[in-house]
Amino acid sequence: MNYIAKKLSGASAFLAVLALLSLLAPGAALAQKKGPAEVSVADLMKPTDLSDISLGKADAKVTVVEYGSMTCGHCANFATKVFPDLKTKYIDSGKVRFIFREFPLDNLAAAASMLARCAGGDKTFPMIETLYEKQGDWAFTSGNPVPKLFDIAKQAGFTQESFDKCLTDQKLLDQITGQRSRANEAFGVSATPTFFVNGKRLQETPTVAAFEKVIEPMLAGN
Repeated sequence: MNYIAKKLSGASAFLAVLALLSLLAPGAALAQKKGPAEVSVADLMKPTDLSDISLGKADAKVTVVEYGSMTCGHCANFATKVFPDLKTKYIDSGKVRFIFREFPLDNLAAAASMLARCAGGDKTFPMIETLYEKQGDWAFTSGNPVPKLFDIAKQAGFTQESFDKCLTDQKLLDQITGQRSRANEAFGVSATPTFFVNGKRLQETPTVAAFEKVIEPMLAGN
């Protein structure tokens, strides 16, 4: 892809990655099965070649893993209306480690996830938050979403060159789609957002109260 990337700009780069995604993304036919109520924590936390995006203490007693899609409205609702309070109560206090894993439901979500990853370091999570906050501007608009995505990317320090390079990163695309496939096949994830709390799937609508019901007994050692 390198020789192509050098010739691409803005919209053409984005259209190229969408074409690439349509050919490579296995999630076009994800198995719509009811996932298990609990999965092996060792399997869930097994390292892969795609590093986790996480917040909170690495040795926290409770670990919450979210599988989310950047174009998922329910994910955006959680990110903007529930997560801030959850973060204040449990993550900032050192009680919970929170891990976000990409599970793109469509090509545009995969491209947005690639951009968040390319932001790098401590810019990745803020960019995910911004993409969710402004989801209505870029994910559900008519016409070309590139200008809005590039506006968001520029806030994280992207140039046109780095933006185009990111959207044609074959290795990163493979890693993200591989993560989605593993989540579907190994843990029964087929919809977003899906949450695991120390391996236990959150069965209720993801509100702070729903998390409290699961987290508090774990913190108490019950």
